[in-house]
Amino acid sequence: MTAVLRNRRAFLRGLGTALCAAALAACTTPRPIEGAAPGAFSRVGRFAITVNEEGGKQSAVQGGFSWLDDGSRYVLDLTNPLGSTEARVEGGPGAATLTKADGTRLSADNPDALAAEALGSSMPVSGLRDWLRGRLPASPQASGVTRDDIGHLAAFEQGGWHARLSRYDAQGPCLLVLERQEPGRRILVRLVVNQPS
Repeated sequence: MTAVLRNRRAFLRGLGTALCAAALAACTTPRPIEGAAPGAFSRVGRFAITVNEEGGKQSAVQGGFSWLDDGSRYVLDLTNPLGSTEARVEGGPGAATLTKADGTRLSADNPDALAAEALGSSMPVSGLRDWLRGRLPASPQASGVTRDDIGHLAAFEQGGWHARLSRYDAQGPCLLVLERQEPGRRILVRLVVNQPS
């Protein structure tokens, strides 16, 4: 009888842990950005950035992202693993702003620099406008371009980033793996887009 009770308690503890984990995962799913114009391009998913330093030191940051692009303006929300918005990068022709969770605002003409400020590491926001749709921007010039069996963009190098795109749905790739080699460090960015339900 005691063994049965122990097994039952262990089962209930395991079930409780699993339910808590499921609830936490549900709470941390990024949400689409509100206020989108009809026809705006939107993607939601998770990101992970790993930086490997020459001396063997490694640092990593991960969380969620929500992307909205109406053609003239784009918004990128970055959330922490618990789902709270840490930063918002907004951009348009020739300008970008970063708003941190504490209300601090920074401006620049380069959205990549603002994302690096928010994350502590490079992230190619300017390239994502096209890469999330499975296409290449006109500049800078891309090299090493390959496509999959049905013509989807699969790999390329552009703006210092080596990219691999896969798992396409109707809007674009659902997996983007981006690598960049900088003096003394290698940066790996992985974006996984949530599949539409």
